[in-house]
Amino acid sequence: MRGDTEELYRAFAEREARGNSPIYQELAEGVAGDGELRALLDGLPAVKRQPNLLFGAVRHLGGPVTEGWPTFRDWAAQRWAEVSATMLERRTQTNEAGRCATLLPLLAALPQPLALIEVGASAGLCLYPDRYRYRYLAGDRDKDGQRDGDGQGDGDGHERGAGAPVAEFGAAASPVTLDCVVSGPVPLPGSLRERLPEVVWRAGIDLNPLDVRAEEDMRWLESLVWPEQTHRLERLRGAVRVARAEPPLLVRGDLNATVRELVARAPAGATPVVFHSAVLAYLPPEEREEFAATMRELPGHWISNEAVSVLPAVARRLPRPAAVAGLFALALDERPVAFTGPHGQSLDWFGEV
Repeated sequence: MRGDTEELYRAFAEREARGNSPIYQELAEGVAGDGELRALLDGLPAVKRQPNLLFGAVRHLGGPVTEGWPTFRDWAAQRWAEVSATMLERRTQTNEAGRCATLLPLLAALPQPLALIEVGASAGLCLYPDRYRYRYLAGDRDKDGQRDGDGQGDGDGHERGAGAPVAEFGAAASPVTLDCVVSGPVPLPGSLRERLPEVVWRAGIDLNPLDVRAEEDMRWLESLVWPEQTHRLERLRGAVRVARAEPPLLVRGDLNATVRELVARAPAGATPVVFHSAVLAYLPPEEREEFAATMRELPGHWISNEAVSVLPAVARRLPRPAAVAGLFALALDERPVAFTGPHGQSLDWFGEV
């Protein structure tokens, strides 16, 4: 995010959009080759120049992202005051409920009931693992984990490397079914078919929490879903319906300052579980280490689901390199247990919890 704008967009087109979103690949290549639009972007803070933020802002404003580069370019340049204002106001707050499929085996293995606290919660859609249905599919380590969406997505909604169902269970009437390709000895005990983890309290921290009851906030979340990924859009809308039935407690604040307060508020008798996905990469290394030091002191458990290099203590303990680029390392109390697809589309387990 802090490099040259041209290189940022070229890298996005090649490494993230290629094979996943022809629309965003074309737009990113167009921005990379357009000096005038790059100059406009360079007028923003470095962290506000991300491709996902630009494309999401244009979509949020009703702009043409599916009509080709020339139309997109002219519209964005002519409406730059509105586009840039939206980019400055908003954040890339992708809230992917699919990640619950990778968290579930860990949550099920912890002492019940649970008090869940999500860091970087966005709208809090990952705070409802007990309200979704799950379908785990057989995969292999040469095929699973291919990147899906936000920069990690297969546009048609079919998980690559997926085989026969391994297990299916969860809330029967849920509007959300989460598919996850699994490999390795993933702990999916038969008891999960009878009862999902018991969650008695849900809370989240975010610098800019989104309200599931606010249509404008939910429109922003929808704007961050890549155009071709209709399956993720449907999943998002279903998860919003779940959360609206019992909106979570979301606190605006810095994660290092606020996580202690929320852990202290967890109900007596419940196991506090602090978790996060794709959050710490946005912090400088010294703040990541400060957060890790805080978590080592707090009661309960800590589940991290981040790019493999984000937490050095986790990276050092990985049993092997990731088979493909872009995977996350899932860890319990800094002990890695699996590689995961960034949006929960795959789970490659190392061993026993």
